[in-house]
Amino acid sequence: MKPFIIQETNWATVKSSNFEIAILPWGATEPHNYHLPYGTDSLETAKIAEDAAAKAWQKNVKVMVLPVIPLGVQNPGQIELPFCLHTRPSTQLVILKDIAQALYTQGIRKLVILNGHGGNEFKPLIREIQPEFPDMFIGLTEWFRLFPITDFFEEDGDHAGEMETSIMLHYFPELVLPLDQAGDGKSKKIKLNSVNKKIAWTPRRWDKISEDTGVGNPKKATAEKGKKYLDRITTEIADFLTELAGCNPVDMYEK
Repeated sequence: MKPFIIQETNWATVKSSNFEIAILPWGATEPHNYHLPYGTDSLETAKIAEDAAAKAWQKNVKVMVLPVIPLGVQNPGQIELPFCLHTRPSTQLVILKDIAQALYTQGIRKLVILNGHGGNEFKPLIREIQPEFPDMFIGLTEWFRLFPITDFFEEDGDHAGEMETSIMLHYFPELVLPLDQAGDGKSKKIKLNSVNKKIAWTPRRWDKISEDTGVGNPKKATAEKGKKYLDRITTEIADFLTELAGCNPVDMYEK
């Protein structure tokens, strides 16, 4: 039993401990090339939350990992694929508010969302509910944005490529098909150069940009690369949780 994972924790442990931070992993359910499971975003994000919490516990930070939310916002071209579960931002808002309300009622004043899916946009959702919980810290960290992918991996790509495949090879090797069965993750760019240069933005049409649903070549992925990347990420998140534990939500700014 790990006392920092709510699904593995009993009431006796919760009653006798003073938990002050809740971390909410949030992923998605969608295809990830041919070789990774639909639950990749949710599986890896839940494990990252658990590993970061474990490191924070070593510093006596009482953080509880909540059950992962496997419901993400999807793009056109993904929504139509069988069993790709599209959740509207308005639905996510209701879920987030309900969880925040439950924690607030129970006296927990620090909630951290750990996002693991690029289609999820939590900043406007947090801004919408924050006024209802003025003395509660509601924060966000997105593990896949913490460090440039090129610092750890040879291939670029943000969906079922070398990075995500390496993570899954480290955490869940039994769920990864042999990489000779994976697609190459080749993606097509839109014809609007301003979008490619990130001057403008529009949702990517997944059926137009990728033949195998992947974006990024996974063939050079290894469990060792995943372990090295994850150690850096979970240490960074654990340091954040430790810093957060020492702050009062209503007195967090310099005078």
